[in-house]
Amino acid sequence: MAKKLSKKPAKKSARKTAAKIAAKPTARKAPPKEKPVPNRKPVAAKAADGASPLMTTAQIKEAFRRLAAANPEPTTELTYTNPFTLLVAVVLSAQATDAGVNKATPALFALADTPAKMAALGEDRIRDLIKTIGLFRTKAKNVALLAQKLVAEHGGEVPRTREALEALPGVGRKTANVVLNTAFGEHTIAVDTHIFRLGNRTGMAPGKNPLEVETKLEQVIPPEFKRHAHHWLILHGRYTCLARKPLCERCIIADLCQWPGKTVAA
Repeated sequence: MAKKLSKKPAKKSARKTAAKIAAKPTARKAPPKEKPVPNRKPVAAKAADGASPLMTTAQIKEAFRRLAAANPEPTTELTYTNPFTLLVAVVLSAQATDAGVNKATPALFALADTPAKMAALGEDRIRDLIKTIGLFRTKAKNVALLAQKLVAEHGGEVPRTREALEALPGVGRKTANVVLNTAFGEHTIAVDTHIFRLGNRTGMAPGKNPLEVETKLEQVIPPEFKRHAHHWLILHGRYTCLARKPLCERCIIADLCQWPGKTVAA
């Protein structure tokens, strides 16, 4: 009797064919080419390069007259009780907000409000008390060292010269200027990110770095306004002339500002 032919091989062959078809990559349309992004430099960046027209002497004087009228006695927003705690607070505020520093310093200053007490407190304890602040390890080390140096070289007093202040651990030109101005009434200009932006954006004192802006501000700010000038500019930059979206609609010097990117017509 003849054997019946098996159909299984045929099924297996069909499966292989189907598998081969499935394995073949399907034809895909090439993605559309991206359009080249136009080389447009933001107006804010142009202003940072000094592209804003310069403010006139009369405009600068009027700007500070208005800022002074709006806030006759401006001061730092850092919490402090004496020149030493101010110095420590400013050192801690580097790359941190004043609000964040003010949350950490009450407990620190309750234990150590003088260089001698801070030196005795020690780096480890300081670090534990300020660990909510950015870069707290480095800052704790600097605060401990500067306290020791104040005790050893300055009789436990905060020096009143920029050179002596800048020789302290963690103290740069901006910190020294803040202490000289706020604690001792010197007519110094502490150029932070806000003042650097304002100097360039408004056309008041354009510069490629903070020192250039500081030098130009010292030249153009009328003498009667120099005592509080850096606080007026910091506060204006912090709450009105914001980096990304300046509130030109509520700016009291908008008509004097030379920035071509103002958000409202002044």
